[in-house]
Amino acid sequence: METIYMAGGCLWGVQAFIKTIPGVVKTEAGRANGSSRTLDGDYDGYAECVKTVFDPEVLSLYELLGEFFQIIDPYSVDKQGIDVGRKYRTGIYSEDDDHLEAAASYITERPDASRIKVEVLPLMNYIPSAEEHQDHLDKFPDHYCHIPVDLMNKHRTGN
Repeated sequence: METIYMAGGCLWGVQAFIKTIPGVVKTEAGRANGSSRTLDGDYDGYAECVKTVFDPEVLSLYELLGEFFQIIDPYSVDKQGIDVGRKYRTGIYSEDDDHLEAAASYITERPDASRIKVEVLPLMNYIPSAEEHQDHLDKFPDHYCHIPVDLMNKHRTGN
């Protein structure tokens, strides 16, 4: 199993979508690259993210990134849907240099590479979000999500 951390705006929808992708084994809502190790206190620079454990025998990193790019606006800075602010930036983080190199290559190979604003950085700090944010849309399916419903259900309906 391999682990990568993906930030794509509000983590509720990102987690709800990513966990439906075949080959994803586990997800956890969290915070990447903030300066503290606590959920309390003022904003510390983190990005809302989803810790994603996947089986590379079933799902390649490139395929996973392809799925991720379907649910984000990769040209937007600090904004996804109606959520605005630094914590809603898009990013790909990992403790594995191979993941970071692959993510950078994935972006570079796209025809729109010069417009993409997704940061690709080493994971320096990660803390899980509070329990209320774990699998939030499963608990509260009517809460806001920036991902269109048909895309959100892509893997649930077999499309």
